[in-house]
Amino acid sequence: MYKLLRQILFLFPPERVHYLSMNALRFLRRTGVGKIIAALYYPKGDHHFTAFGIRFPNRVGLGAGFDKNARYLRELQLLGFGFVETGTITPLPQAGNDKPRLFRLPKDKALINRMGFNNDGVKVIADRLKSWKEQKCSSGLIIGGNIGKNKATPNEDAWKDYEVCFKELHPYVDYFVVNVSSPNTPGLRELQEKESLRKILTHLQVINRQQAQQRPLLLKIAPDLSLEQIDDVIDLALEIKLDGLVATNTTISREGLLTDKRKTDAIGAGGLSGKPLEKKSTEVVRYICEKTKGKIPVIASGGIFTGADAKEKTDAGALLVQVWTGFIYEGPGIVKSICKTISIQ
Repeated sequence: MYKLLRQILFLFPPERVHYLSMNALRFLRRTGVGKIIAALYYPKGDHHFTAFGIRFPNRVGLGAGFDKNARYLRELQLLGFGFVETGTITPLPQAGNDKPRLFRLPKDKALINRMGFNNDGVKVIADRLKSWKEQKCSSGLIIGGNIGKNKATPNEDAWKDYEVCFKELHPYVDYFVVNVSSPNTPGLRELQEKESLRKILTHLQVINRQQAQQRPLLLKIAPDLSLEQIDDVIDLALEIKLDGLVATNTTISREGLLTDKRKTDAIGAGGLSGKPLEKKSTEVVRYICEKTKGKIPVIASGGIFTGADAKEKTDAGALLVQVWTGFIYEGPGIVKSICKTISIQ
């Protein structure tokens, strides 16, 4: 049924359909259909899994960028997600890049986006998460805070933006992900260099240790790093006792696409996600897990559409998996389908 619905939805601009679909799901929940939706899509059985000292309802999460502003947590919970990563969140609100900025590549089961960290700003989102927590709506849903810097903030001051977001969100999220790997904020990926990362991450670790309850701190990396750069990330993560890595973000590569090159050239810049990223992200996950002998926990992201795709990532060493583009192409049954396949062990 979803394949037919997808054909209709794909006739309209992606960003507009995104909000239309989620608002429709919200309307259905409010009209009392939520229990039916949960019965259809929430995974059956016990799929709890502990990672980073957190007990997750299951191992399948929704990657950052889908619910940037924490507006649809109740709706996403109905679909069975074990965790939802909000953001990327910046200190000040920002509109992001000019539209259109999200593009489908159906032949490749892929998306290209250059959203540009569009979000409501950390104070608004923190208030929203506070309300969510106070109303006890979560019922175990784990919330991650994916944090970044504002476009106008120079790289030498980026650490200040990450500090603001970390402090504002700390009471309301279960873990943090530092995003320095999006290709859609000019110069951001320069912060993946070892010394730039050290400055940001060690500063956040100091703040974290001052809190009554520390939050796991993870770093999201690009799939386009060289092995030498990945080694630098690993060395730093072990040195400062980082809690984990998210591998990987979107890629700037356009190699091996079935989509006509004239179309991708017309689309222009942006991060590519979906099936074309599957192999590369798995390679990065496996490299990290083998190199560290599992000492650095990994959340796998990139090209996960089916239970078999997710198992490929967990077999490579990932503890948890995140979907995004796969959710768009496979529909609301994706979490239940993956949970049937991957082991809880």
